[in-house]
Amino acid sequence: MKPVVAIVGRPNVGKSTLFNKLTGTRRAIVDDTPGVTRDRLYGDCEWLGRVFLLVDTGGIEPFSDDEILTQMRRQAQIAIENADAILFVTDLRCGVTANDEEVAAMLLKSGKPVVLCVNKCDSVGENPPEFYEFYNLGLGDPMPVSSVHGHGTGDLLDELLGHLPADPEEPGDDDVVRVAIIGKPNAGKSSLVNRLAGEERVIVSEIAGTTRDATDTFIENGHGKFLFIDTAGLRRKSRVDERIEKYAVLRARMAVERAHVCVIMIDAAEGFTEQDSKVAGIAHEQGKGCVIAVNKWDIVEKDGKTMDNMRKDLMRDFAFMSYAPIVFISAKTGQRVERLYELIRFVDGQNAMRISTGKLNEVLADATARVQPPTDKGRRLKIYYITQASTRPPTFVCFVNRKELFHYSYQRYLDNQIRAVFGLEGTPTRMIIRERGES
Repeated sequence: MKPVVAIVGRPNVGKSTLFNKLTGTRRAIVDDTPGVTRDRLYGDCEWLGRVFLLVDTGGIEPFSDDEILTQMRRQAQIAIENADAILFVTDLRCGVTANDEEVAAMLLKSGKPVVLCVNKCDSVGENPPEFYEFYNLGLGDPMPVSSVHGHGTGDLLDELLGHLPADPEEPGDDDVVRVAIIGKPNAGKSSLVNRLAGEERVIVSEIAGTTRDATDTFIENGHGKFLFIDTAGLRRKSRVDERIEKYAVLRARMAVERAHVCVIMIDAAEGFTEQDSKVAGIAHEQGKGCVIAVNKWDIVEKDGKTMDNMRKDLMRDFAFMSYAPIVFISAKTGQRVERLYELIRFVDGQNAMRISTGKLNEVLADATARVQPPTDKGRRLKIYYITQASTRPPTFVCFVNRKELFHYSYQRYLDNQIRAVFGLEGTPTRMIIRERGES
């Protein structure tokens, strides 16, 4: 799992600009309105062969009735709780403010490693006299940086790497299926893990989790060996506001990275929500095997069509991952929990499936004979052959004459033909298009 670095600082000190510079993106990371998409909160940063997750906490919150100092304290507290190291950004032009001192005091108490960045040092050469004022924060040597021009970012990243932990080693047993239980708060994730650990168990042990506020539970039973990653940090709050919710999604992302299979928990009583879609999207984008588990099915009033109707609704809501099987469970009563074990094992096998090149090209020949490849301005797409490049998820490479002729609709048609023959249930697939002679 990647280490996490949180950017903390007052509003308008240049946190988002620095985030863009370090991650190599061009999008503005600004968290000042409700509903900002979650992929704008974090990004991968690579330096000297190491990759870590950089999190922009945002200085301006959508709740304008809160005082800025209170907002800043909440932001910093949540960031400190989840990060392996903190990047504290200040503004040379404003100097040290009372808010800077408040945050610096919190960071010192936390015991977490902190790198102090003085932004907007745009001139090259000797630092101006006001730069040395930042030593008063007691956080060690400040790092002069210009997030606009990129001055000093290399030295800043060198300093950050020195504070990050070594990449943790996952359990080496190839037979262990790592399963992330993800979903919105109060969907019953921890209850499910407790139920899974409490029935037919042979070995149950606590393994120190590298995810903040998460507990890894190892279970061996008749279905096999499993390591359940419970994002227990998603505690129910009396008011789950934007500040809390975005870190819930971050914790889910951290858990997904370590997993082979993701169980996406849906609250049957509440039904599908936007956050369910966002959390599921993380698992889909990372190519993990997925199972949709509808929890609390015991408290839903039912008739003969309740399950079928809800299954249809969920298939519509999760149209982007129509491959994922749906199971209706109750963590409280244990209803269909054994079925969940079977689905996890099955989906893991599908995610790791490897198909021979010969069989793939037989499917390709049959598919192109049924539906001719598309044409454009008299030129027809030619697919020379297809091969599987990797697993988890199954990734296929198609060699063609012209990439621009390979329309998305035809890619989807080929994917459906491959699934019809080989299954690939519960797992996304990837298709890479290459022109002949292209590496």
